[in-house]
Amino acid sequence: MRKRTSIIGLGLALPLLMTACSSSTDTGSSTSSAAGGTTEVSYWLWDSAQLPAYQKCADAFTAANPTIKIKVEQFGWDDYWTKITTGFVSGTAPDVFTDHLSKYPTFVQQAQLVALDDNIAKDGVKTDIYQPGLAELWVGSDGKRYGLPKDWDTIAHFYNTALTDAAGITKEQLDSWEWNPTDGGTFEKIIAHLSVDSAGVRGDEAGFNKDDVKTYGLGLTGSGGSFGQTQWSMYAGSNGFTATDKPWATKYNYDSPKFQETIKWWQSLIGKGYMPPLEKTVGVSGNDQFGAGNYAVLAEGSWNTGALTSMNGVKAGIAPNPIGPTGKSSSMFNGLADAIWVGSKHQAEAWQWVKYLASADCQNTVGDAAVVFPAIPSATDKAIAAFKAKGVDVTGFTSQVANKTTFGPPVTDHAAEISALMGPAMDAVMQGSADVSSLTEINDQINALFG
Repeated sequence: MRKRTSIIGLGLALPLLMTACSSSTDTGSSTSSAAGGTTEVSYWLWDSAQLPAYQKCADAFTAANPTIKIKVEQFGWDDYWTKITTGFVSGTAPDVFTDHLSKYPTFVQQAQLVALDDNIAKDGVKTDIYQPGLAELWVGSDGKRYGLPKDWDTIAHFYNTALTDAAGITKEQLDSWEWNPTDGGTFEKIIAHLSVDSAGVRGDEAGFNKDDVKTYGLGLTGSGGSFGQTQWSMYAGSNGFTATDKPWATKYNYDSPKFQETIKWWQSLIGKGYMPPLEKTVGVSGNDQFGAGNYAVLAEGSWNTGALTSMNGVKAGIAPNPIGPTGKSSSMFNGLADAIWVGSKHQAEAWQWVKYLASADCQNTVGDAAVVFPAIPSATDKAIAAFKAKGVDVTGFTSQVANKTTFGPPVTDHAAEISALMGPAMDAVMQGSADVSSLTEINDQINALFG
């Protein structure tokens, strides 16, 4: 997921100000259904791991607002967005849905989302109670706000401790690894040593068969397209690259030498046998490959922490992203929000639910579930504590926030067209059928979209 501007620094120690909604929310002008005078508000999300926590929020909300019933439904990532976009056309989209930064510019462009500004002003909802930078992500190019932050995520590197122990790789080495586009630095050395062929020969040993690898040092989950969130964004970011210079920019930078040298190095790991060929990742779950011992290290988002640290027979550690040529580790910073569909027949009730989702009441519940990092700092602290109680150290994720080394994904108009251009282009580069310099032409095509 995510999962998806300019560089945004975050602080973890902000005090909690006011909750965005109290338990005695005004339900507004309700349109009653036949079921006992209640209004049903449909709410969709894609992450099954978060479903129990949000069902608890829904139950608490309905207990305080008995005339509004929340129907929570979960769909897998691909089906989710297909159903959303199809629902816009057919009139069957949910009243409220979890929105993603890679999607919402297109939805705003299509006039499918309700601007929240009037409701925020009417109810006096504060937008400064969230981790710094989150609320601003949901202000569109028209200056209107289309979401209130619900959570945030960063990227780190999960590692199989049994495999790193067997290779003699220490936690200290993983916590301080560094990379560069010339020789890959200590990061590539570690990844090479963790790569093992079917004969048991390691990637940095003579005789290593790069065409018959049993365990790849670094996993791969696709070419990354225009975002590269869990694929290449952290390496490019620590090399000084940003896809755009600010939110709602009209110029992309995929022609940047810093970006292209990063991708050239990253792609070279495939040819060396340290990372699987792109074709081997099609229809394959990176999490499953990690759990099976086929990947020693996997870059993933914080939303996958629970899944990757609770696998049977696998003990996973979490290392920060490697330090790059800038002298710092870096991570994309993504935040989700809940959106109201413009076609909803229950917009007043939908707003009450969205307001509650963005409040401390709900976000504390989500934090206690140890699944994601909620947007309100006090709820973030609850999540960190809940992970710690499970024996999971999430410093690899939170250090990026504390050190203010995060950067945002590109949020601009023409998001769908840009994705359609960069997806195949990045696939071609990673497959070795196109040189990395081909991305300059693609960048020209992208920038031409803005006129």
